Amino acid sequence: MAEHTKGARRSAAWFSGIDRNTFIHRSWMKNQGHPDHVFDGRPIIGICNTWSDLTPCNAHFRDLAEHVKHGVYEAGGFPLEFPVMSLGETQLRPTAMLFRNLASMDVEESIRGNPIDGVVLLVGCDKTTPACVMGATSVDLPTIVLSGGPMLNGKFRGQDIGSGTHVWKFSEDVRCGMMSPEDFRDAEAGMSRSAGHCMTMGTASTMACLVEGLGIALPTNAAIPAVDARRSRLAHLVGNRIVAMVEEDLRLSKILTRQAFENAVHAVNAVGGSTNAVIHLLAIAGRAGVEFSLEDWDRLGRQVSCLVDLMPSGRFLMEDFYYAGGLPAVLRELGDIIHRDALTVTGRTMGELIADAPCYNREVIRTRETPVVPDSGIAVLTGNLSPDGAVIKPAAASARLLRHTGRAMVFEDIDDFYARIDDPDLDVDADSVLVMKLCGPKGYPGMPEVGNMPLPPKLLRQGVTDMVRISDARMSGTAYGTVVLHVTPEAAVGGPLALVRTGDLIELDVPARRLSLLVSDEELAARRAAWQAPVSNVPRGYVKLYVDHVLQANEGADLDFLKGGSGSAVPRHSH
Repeated sequence: MAEHTKGARRSAAWFSGIDRNTFIHRSWMKNQGHPDHVFDGRPIIGICNTWSDLTPCNAHFRDLAEHVKHGVYEAGGFPLEFPVMSLGETQLRPTAMLFRNLASMDVEESIRGNPIDGVVLLVGCDKTTPACVMGATSVDLPTIVLSGGPMLNGKFRGQDIGSGTHVWKFSEDVRCGMMSPEDFRDAEAGMSRSAGHCMTMGTASTMACLVEGLGIALPTNAAIPAVDARRSRLAHLVGNRIVAMVEEDLRLSKILTRQAFENAVHAVNAVGGSTNAVIHLLAIAGRAGVEFSLEDWDRLGRQVSCLVDLMPSGRFLMEDFYYAGGLPAVLRELGDIIHRDALTVTGRTMGELIADAPCYNREVIRTRETPVVPDSGIAVLTGNLSPDGAVIKPAAASARLLRHTGRAMVFEDIDDFYARIDDPDLDVDADSVLVMKLCGPKGYPGMPEVGNMPLPPKLLRQGVTDMVRISDARMSGTAYGTVVLHVTPEAAVGGPLALVRTGDLIELDVPARRLSLLVSDEELAARRAAWQAPVSNVPRGYVKLYVDHVLQANEGADLDFLKGGSGSAVPRHSH
């Protein structure tokens, strides 16, 4: 086969020429059966695979990668699959978020250090998407994202049930005696009944929508069910497209513009997406060198209502969302709110992609005139309890609690919470505000999804279904309730949250975007003078590196030395 002549590929530094190093690179690759002509200068495509048996959401990725390879070969490229750290939200302790930045480093260095001209990121479970996108953004090669797709709708005794969302509901029912343990076990088998990630609009589905909204995934990427043959066909098309992107030198930096980030925010708000998207998008922006802040999230959120009637904010599930038209239909419905001239991985603009996007079910995807929840974009709260910001998802909250003042019931950490929350003598009522400390990036460490604190059983038995809850933690995108999250600065670094005491009055005013501790400045100053920082018990390893260098939630909780990127320059020879 004649050598490809369309410019020197990055991979040519490994495979082109006759010397000792190129001999080594080609020869050892040939032990896998690769013939000589695949080293003729054609684009070499790295398939970054987050497959793992320990990450159930991504367990079908080896098969999906084969479809990508077929597409790459068909388009004249040479696909090479490589593994990176896989982050399974359902199994990994203490929290997958602790390792998002570590996985991003794995992705970044694996791409930069290997003979790769373009990259396909195979992602699914919550943190695999931001980790891979963060790492790839810091290298800045032609890159396209392929999500693994949601599971089929959960089924239990004649009703659809949603992953995560019904876990929280059913577990509360068991705790207050409304559901038997036997029924609880039956429901778990019916909830997860196919390959794929959460089929609610949890964090995995939200991040799939986010990358499509950013323009770094093909249209319909977000919603095709994992086991639908159209997911495999999309994978084949991704393989085709990444080869063309290398030919066009269409790098992430050309797509990840300010306009792209604003489109992503609009997409997340319109689908009723997870609050976790806030922290991940801020981290991606930090890698891309795009100025983007919590204030931007709030400003953009005020323009958008929730248009998609999906759990946890609504009734339906991701399978229904796909059949209704998926994200392209939502973006078209947003009209001039979307930056239509933003470039996408297709080489076309977002406006061109969504111009004729159909909607097949107006129950699932509403019009702007008939939203599921009006003016419901993720809200950013400030005030003397959250000087650097906190977030709440109004679409998943109780309307009656969006303006609320109540007496704090404080839990000093997660262990204190679990030790006392089931106590029948706990001094709380329906108006109380549950406050939990030391669950932020440094405090836990890792900022776990524990912000949607289970309610006291004594109140559940009285019919109480929601309370205001405040913490420096995150919560699952599948969860619901009037839950204030990501309070910054966190308690572990001495933020005002650390000073709250049981009995203090707290005022939440979401329309005014305010979170206030109704305690005098003099009293808070006295408490601060007496406050002592918690002693870290992290002696070594990555966790120590994380605690020493992690940024606060309002900056994306990335490691301080990972912001920006180092590009794709070929490193020195290894021999």
